[in-house]
Amino acid sequence: MAVAGTAGGGVVDAGLLDKERIIAKPGFNRWLVPPAALAIHLCIGMAYGFSVFWLPLSRAIPGAADPSCTGMGLLTALFTTSCNWRVADLGWIYTLFFVLLGCSAAIWGGWLEKVGPRKAGFVSACCWCGGILVAAMGVMTHQLWMMWVGAGVIGGIGLGLGYISPVSTLIKWFPDRRGMATGMAIMGFGGGAMIGAPLANLLMNFFKTDVSVGVWQTFIAMAAIYFCFMMGGAFGYRIPPAGWRPEGWTPPASKSTMITTKHVHLRDAHKTKQFWLIWAVLCLNVSAGIGVIGMASPMLQEIFAGSLIGLPDVAFAQLDAGQKAQIAAIAAGFTGLLSLFNIGGRFVWASLSDKLGRKNTYYTFFILGIILYATAPTLANLGNKGLFVLAFGIILSMYGGGFATIPAYLADIFGTQFVGAIHGRLLTAWATAGIVGPVVVNYIREAQIAAGVAPGPALYTGTMYILAGMLVLGLIANSLVRPLADKWFMSDDEVASLQAKTAAANAGPTGSFGIGKGGFSAQAALAWAVVGIPMIWGIWVTLKSSLVLFG
Repeated sequence: MAVAGTAGGGVVDAGLLDKERIIAKPGFNRWLVPPAALAIHLCIGMAYGFSVFWLPLSRAIPGAADPSCTGMGLLTALFTTSCNWRVADLGWIYTLFFVLLGCSAAIWGGWLEKVGPRKAGFVSACCWCGGILVAAMGVMTHQLWMMWVGAGVIGGIGLGLGYISPVSTLIKWFPDRRGMATGMAIMGFGGGAMIGAPLANLLMNFFKTDVSVGVWQTFIAMAAIYFCFMMGGAFGYRIPPAGWRPEGWTPPASKSTMITTKHVHLRDAHKTKQFWLIWAVLCLNVSAGIGVIGMASPMLQEIFAGSLIGLPDVAFAQLDAGQKAQIAAIAAGFTGLLSLFNIGGRFVWASLSDKLGRKNTYYTFFILGIILYATAPTLANLGNKGLFVLAFGIILSMYGGGFATIPAYLADIFGTQFVGAIHGRLLTAWATAGIVGPVVVNYIREAQIAAGVAPGPALYTGTMYILAGMLVLGLIANSLVRPLADKWFMSDDEVASLQAKTAAANAGPTGSFGIGKGGFSAQAALAWAVVGIPMIWGIWVTLKSSLVLFG
């Protein structure tokens, strides 16, 4: 199929999903690209909210429990059709999500750079939504292994491809606002659960019957909804012509030695110490933050106990079942509030990094995080619920901000040519942190309980200091990041040959090619409304539930 689309008006043969097909033409508005990225990230971000299915699935088989199911092992749980699953068995899907996300992003990041964001987004939609459908079959047939393979493995691969699909594209469209651009997209991943979790609850309540908890029907409905949104996002992607710059913008004179105008090849990036230092920066920041996410609800309940419901002298162990249900609802509001800080931090911190610089932004994360973690036990002992919640809200904003800032950090150090693929490899740090953070936090807590520490502030004091220690290591790693030596950068001829398919690169012209900085238009307003309305609904639902915390 012949398609016109290069800046020079050339004609290339390109299929519907090919990279050459999506080169922007004169008059294109670059502000249409962030909503396309958000359409994908808001869908795959439901990975954070999958725990909403655990309790219903643990009651998938109605009636009294079969006595033979007591003490069931994990291998038995994978294949049983007569025993209800335990939450711990289902929780492995969550682990698979983030391990496969990091691994698939690392493995196929180079392929993404070659084929472009549309094909990657298309494959991501097929994997994520197809994996959810396989999981629905697993629920229907009561086969846990099928859920693991479907949602965890196939869906996890879709997560990785979908997560990195817009990164290099947005950085190339917004060279003047790198941090803001990636923050807008990655904000969506943090916000996916904020929309998906209440939507899943609504659907489960609609579909449930006396013999069904409504989960497999909800999986099918959500897979269909997500597929439509993700396809809209994939086909909404465009890439700029080679050499494109926003109208009237020129690269600033080298005010910062931390921002390069050259490019490092994917094959060389992992050979540099800078790559591994930034890997450690991300891993340690995420390990600390993800540990808090995993223990947020029990932490608030056990630290503040009866004071959450006006009984300040009643410890957690002294609460009855009804009172524990009350504080569990309040803790759910705390978790929702943290998700809002997580989302907001992804945009705010990434945007601030355009002014502060990426390295200074991470200095802020680590120094402020160390202070907040170190003072959290004091706030808990004082019983100051407001300051405690605010402290952890800021911590979670920096957790989200770390994700959103890291692609721009990589672009500053390694250039933009392979930033999507380099980012994909760096996400193995997330896969590592997804195991290390929760395991460290949970084992410390269990060790404290085994030592006779009662639920309360003392149960988490050691944990807070260890998390602060992780951030000290991250601070050291960040301080060691330096600009790359010239030997690591590709020559101009090598860069031009890699970009040859986009035609303009060979001759080397630069300019706006009839594509300006973009702005408000009816088409852009519609695109933003499609992703903005679900986000506003999710924020409203979350705020309504989190108000219980201070009610």
